[in-house]
Amino acid sequence: MSREQVSISELLLSLDSSELQEAEQVKAAVNQQLFSPADRGGAVLSSLVEYYLDSSSPQAVLLLSSIREPHHKTLLEKLNESLSRPGSRPAALTLLGHLIRKQPPWVHHISRSPLLPSLLRCLKTDTDVVVLITGVLVLITLLPMIPQAGKQHIYDFFDVFGRLASWSYRNPGHVPVAHLVHLHAGVYSLFHRLYGMFPCNFISYLRLHYSMKENLDTFQEVVKPMLEHVRVHPELVTGTQDCELDPTRWRCYEVHDIVIECSRVSLDPLESSCEEEIYSSLREPPPSPSPSPRPPSLSSPLPQLILPSESVSSSGQ
Repeated sequence: MSREQVSISELLLSLDSSELQEAEQVKAAVNQQLFSPADRGGAVLSSLVEYYLDSSSPQAVLLLSSIREPHHKTLLEKLNESLSRPGSRPAALTLLGHLIRKQPPWVHHISRSPLLPSLLRCLKTDTDVVVLITGVLVLITLLPMIPQAGKQHIYDFFDVFGRLASWSYRNPGHVPVAHLVHLHAGVYSLFHRLYGMFPCNFISYLRLHYSMKENLDTFQEVVKPMLEHVRVHPELVTGTQDCELDPTRWRCYEVHDIVIECSRVSLDPLESSCEEEIYSSLREPPPSPSPSPRPPSLSSPLPQLILPSESVSSSGQ
């Protein structure tokens, strides 16, 4: 191990010191090394990511949030590598969620990096419910930041929705009901995001996917209640599937514009706040009731979230 690596490792051990002055000095020293010309290979940045994966350090999040181009390339590569390791996947997704919620100037590069396909692959194949909950929240947050990715990945987005809607209803992993509540809420928010951004394509997908006999029960119990809580989208009258996927459509939209457009078609006042609540609640371990083969009744499409009395707020805008 090089002297530089030993130095950064020793620094990181004191990054979350309870002594405020020491912590600030360590942050300044790490930050200096992070942007040093000597760190061309990204060793310091990689060490900082690994430190977060091991410790969930909020100070590491703050330092990584300061990354600017072209250093983002190393960060995205390291996050992608971390997603490929099952043991580090939940922490890597949590870190990605914290970073994108700060809307860094490099966030649009995610749409053209291997990180996005890796995220979608996790959501389409993973069976760890914590990975699914965290991953779908990352996707919900990311979509308004990279709307142009719909042209290439629209059917991946829809496949994720279809898979998670079915998974949350059938509960093949027999996970505790507390986790299913969070997953339901995440799927519900993803429904609103996809319907709000790509209504013509999404309705076409729903019509095709849920016309299959094996998917009818999921439609009746999960998707139909969601459809009953949205307005008719104006684009269903004036838009087309091709126009929705035209990258130029989004040139005049900021992230908050897209989020507002999605909320305008919702009839559910709870939907707009559930994403923030789930992010906060995931920082605390859920209660451990006996496993339930089915989620709570969906008389309302969004189950009531039972949040911890003291939840730690996520980093974000």
